Amino acid sequence: MDTRRALLDALEDGPVSGPALAAELDVSRAAVWKAVEALRGEGFAVASTSEGYVAPGDPDYCAAGIEFGLDAPYAVEHHDSLPSTNDRARELAGEGAGGVAVVADEQTGSRGRLDREWVAPSGGVWLSLVVRPDVPPAHAPLFTLAAAVATVDACREAGVDAHIKWPNDVLVGDSGGRGGRKLAGILTEMEGEADRVSWLVAGVGVNANIDAETLPAGATSLREEFGGPVDRRRFAATLLERFAALAGEPDRMDRILPAWRERASTLGRRVRVETSSGSVTGTAVDVESPGALVVDTGDGTRRVHAGDCEHLRDADD
Repeated sequence: MDTRRALLDALEDGPVSGPALAAELDVSRAAVWKAVEALRGEGFAVASTSEGYVAPGDPDYCAAGIEFGLDAPYAVEHHDSLPSTNDRARELAGEGAGGVAVVADEQTGSRGRLDREWVAPSGGVWLSLVVRPDVPPAHAPLFTLAAAVATVDACREAGVDAHIKWPNDVLVGDSGGRGGRKLAGILTEMEGEADRVSWLVAGVGVNANIDAETLPAGATSLREEFGGPVDRRRFAATLLERFAALAGEPDRMDRILPAWRERASTLGRRVRVETSSGSVTGTAVDVESPGALVVDTGDGTRRVHAGDCEHLRDADD
């Protein structure tokens, strides 16, 4: 473990002295001081007291702030601004990295599914996690479902009752209507060989502390729904922790589909799904591994692996 991460871990238990940490890690006191200064440079305001170094009571939204107390095996790379966190995550993946979450305060060239425009101003949670799961490429869609579940759970912990519209839109409100207002979207990219995934990037964009009037029609923000700003640092940490719990180990991945079903507003609804081969209309009855929507059309069932899903009212059929 590097000195920086060891210092963050030690600070969780209260004040820690430089000499004690140096002795524990078998490094110089100068190395400990350098790690403290690096944390301060990131925006993690470590205080020096007579009892030793003390963590800030309310850490900023920065790499060290998100990592502090994080119960997930990920490092965090934070940027004030990036064109795209997914692009940076793919760059890191190409360099051999894994287990790294790229976070930006704003994105200047972000995109959604099908290269649609995605507004990503300062105040949102724009996060892309690069992982190297030991699974075949056919299982990759499960990671998109896991990211949707993790995002919903973070929204709910922040006080906003979100739900999922197949396959990966996180919405709030109007669960009995057309689907609700969009809070977040997910864009998953991967590279693999015939029998295994080389790397996978799960990109999550959440309208967190953003004025709703600056967002596209049909979108909303956590701040709008909650009635005040949310703690983005805790939100990002919750998202990463929940994702790790669902998809961090191959033997845990059987939890993903049940968790997705519990949080989905699409199942049991009349839907119209636009696919590359035409429209599929009927009642969404299930989602099957690795993420196919099962639609009862009245003339049988169709399994849809990709497409744009619209929730319908009876009058829309």
